[in-house]
Amino acid sequence: MDSKTELPLRKPEWLKKKFSLDNQRGMKTDLRSLKLHSVCEEARCPNISECFSKGVATVMIMGDICTRACKFCAVKTGRPKALDINEPQHVAEWAKAYEFKHVVITSVDRDDLPDLGAAHFAAVIQQTKTTNPALSIEVLTPDFQGRESCLATICAAPINVFNHNLETVRRLTPQVRSAAKYDRSLKVIRYVKDHHPQMLTKSGLMLGLGETKDEVLQSMQDLIDYGCDLLTLGQYLRPSQNHLPIHDYVHPDIFAELKVTGEKMGFRAVFSGPFVRSSYLADELIAGL
Repeated sequence: MDSKTELPLRKPEWLKKKFSLDNQRGMKTDLRSLKLHSVCEEARCPNISECFSKGVATVMIMGDICTRACKFCAVKTGRPKALDINEPQHVAEWAKAYEFKHVVITSVDRDDLPDLGAAHFAAVIQQTKTTNPALSIEVLTPDFQGRESCLATICAAPINVFNHNLETVRRLTPQVRSAAKYDRSLKVIRYVKDHHPQMLTKSGLMLGLGETKDEVLQSMQDLIDYGCDLLTLGQYLRPSQNHLPIHDYVHPDIFAELKVTGEKMGFRAVFSGPFVRSSYLADELIAGL
């Protein structure tokens, strides 16, 4: 970003957050008992202790091995295992056990499958809704290589919020994302809004990868132009030394400024802050909409 702090040896005060293994044990045990994975664990989310202690998690379906190797993401890359035919029922049981009112379902990329996993994703959504009729469902999907047939399969399922992350600005996309394309991600949002105008569309950007403020504003405008309703903005945190380095730590005041700007641009809601992630407090973002 244009306005940034000098990169310190240690994280700035605003990026220090309490981490507790004890707060995580209950949720981890329940997920493992149903052979489920959470993106909270696999992506090393800094909010995991907070969310797990509240009984909140984002389930990650279709395994824990991704066919892509995005340079910001901690999810394992390799050859995925076969799909678990019992996964739809397991996700539905998990959501019922926790009495969720809103749940976020995401997945790894499955470029190895003929339909890229769209039918399985839809089956998970459908079973979860059937078992929990009052539940609102948000999905955080891959780009499905831009295939409209796959997007149609997902959108035919009973979902309330369709989220697909742009992740970063146009200039940085080739070095940050594996196989994904900036314009293709925008077209995913447009397809959903054009074909299902009543459905809330959502996307997110990571900051601190070397983007300029003007580039962030342009990406925000691009998302508005392509029909995005909801926006999340958060600080990129390097999962390991094998991932992209942090270029800068964006001050909370800049996040606050971008929230106001985004709302003026026309987003129905903007969640912006250093610890914000795509599904963090997702139910609060749509409250009242």
